Amino acid sequence: MVLVRSVLFNLAFFVLTAGCLVLLSPVLLLPPERVMAVQRFWARGVVVLLRVLAGVTVKVTGAEHLPASGPALVAAKHQSAFDTLIWFALLPATAYVMKAELLAIPFYGWFSRRAGMIAVDRGAGASAMRGLLRGAAAALAAGRQVVIFPQGTRVPAEPGTTAAHPYQPGISALYARSRMPVVPVATDSGVCWPRRAFLKRPGTITIAVLPPIPPGLDRAGFEARLVATIEEASDALLPVLVDNSVGPRGG
Repeated sequence: MVLVRSVLFNLAFFVLTAGCLVLLSPVLLLPPERVMAVQRFWARGVVVLLRVLAGVTVKVTGAEHLPASGPALVAAKHQSAFDTLIWFALLPATAYVMKAELLAIPFYGWFSRRAGMIAVDRGAGASAMRGLLRGAAAALAAGRQVVIFPQGTRVPAEPGTTAAHPYQPGISALYARSRMPVVPVATDSGVCWPRRAFLKRPGTITIAVLPPIPPGLDRAGFEARLVATIEEASDALLPVLVDNSVGPRGG
């Protein structure tokens, strides 16, 4: 049943995605707000397909910490491709920090560029950081909500991912430069929608929006607080694993 539902969802996902990117591509000639409206429609459509076809529901806790409007910095755990779309549905004017090479993808890249996503060339060294800061400053000045994945890539839905995937300096630089609070976000999205996996497991994806970290901390203090906040909350969302040799344990 999981296989059948996953096949149906993946087919519907690609049809919806292709339809939005190709059939609605004339929107690229309109202002960025119209492009973002298409991205929002697409993201909400995927959430519906997940629920109806794959048996995956989405739960958001702590939504009161998200801005209804205006600039914000969101630092979110990244376990799944799901994370790259859900913020279009949750925020009024999302500006994702994304890999620059994604802009080369036909239609997807065109939509991302026109919508003002913040593309970072991770192989460009110091100039990548300068580009990130410039792009984020422009997005924040326009009243948008910048979403960054602090570990820089998708990580497995398991505890202890910071050793293999440490938090990158981009979020600390944005925190210091913007002098704005940072909203940490935990998730267990990789349990239902594992990275690089065809199968989608029925269940509930939880997005736990945590209280903002106020501005003014030094770099070390901010980094320690951000990592501890996101990692502890994300680990708490993971299913309980059973080790027969020691009994139940938290996973």
